[in-house]
Amino acid sequence: MHKVIRIGTRESQLAVWQAKQVQQLLALHHYASELVYIKSEGDIDLQTPLYQMGVQGIFTRSLDIALLKNNIDIAVHSMKDVPTQLAAGITQAAVLPRASYKDLLVFNPQAFTAPELHDTVPTAALFDNIFANSSAKFTIATSSIRRKAQWLSRYPHHQLDNLRGNVNTRLRKVAESNWHGAIFAAAGLERIGLRPASSVELDWMLPAPAQGAIMVVCRTADDFCLQACSNFNDEATATCTRAERDFLRSLLGGCTTPISALATIQNDTIFFKGNLLSVDGTQCLQTTAEASINDAHTIGNRCAQTLLNNGAQKIIDGISAAK
Repeated sequence: MHKVIRIGTRESQLAVWQAKQVQQLLALHHYASELVYIKSEGDIDLQTPLYQMGVQGIFTRSLDIALLKNNIDIAVHSMKDVPTQLAAGITQAAVLPRASYKDLLVFNPQAFTAPELHDTVPTAALFDNIFANSSAKFTIATSSIRRKAQWLSRYPHHQLDNLRGNVNTRLRKVAESNWHGAIFAAAGLERIGLRPASSVELDWMLPAPAQGAIMVVCRTADDFCLQACSNFNDEATATCTRAERDFLRSLLGGCTTPISALATIQNDTIFFKGNLLSVDGTQCLQTTAEASINDAHTIGNRCAQTLLNNGAQKIIDGISAAK
């Protein structure tokens, strides 16, 4: 095997970390590789809220183009950033074992006056108590419309501000701001050792479909790379993320629609939870289901149909009309 596999990656610390994980996995199976750095539209425009940019694949399109032009052989993505419909000529080659799917509140201790926050070890329950029982107008930052909608559904009196940039930039902005906190994906911070002590897991917040998973894609006709990547595909993660992305696809959801989903496998059973909210969090439809692992390929679509039967289309149409 003399071919050197060119791995396309964004330039952020997290993206490079993910690409290097794939490089190490390839090396374990005796495949040589090199990293090729490519900027994405999402990395260039750091001011516009993601949900206002109005495009699918804002973090993946530049890599897709490089792949189709044969400038790279595979591309490595945070799976939650990948459109459910891959570009023609590109296929999923592997999914790595999932890390944490949870969201974190990274809080700014200096912005709080509550004495209990400074006298005890902070927990999610403590913050829930502070937020639910205070009339103060707390300000939380996030670029995710999904996180915004779920937060406002739970704390309708709070202010949500936009926060863009890679994880390093966003952490710095939180530290330098008057915000009470910001919401991050746990996996992103933990993978590169940047999860601060001033953070708590939001167990009540349902994640984005495929959050915490890494996807590798290649050209559909590239049998060499498909074979190389098949060596480290994690079937359990691939099954769960497929169900979550089926749910998203069936609801025609994108970056402007607050859709969340989580599938987990225990023994031979797959468990699914999903929801759809209005942007302001005032409307929420939820669904749960379980099925034999043999029926895992249908559970995401079935749960989406459950929401559609219960009025999801009205919420989706309302979001589209407000754009």
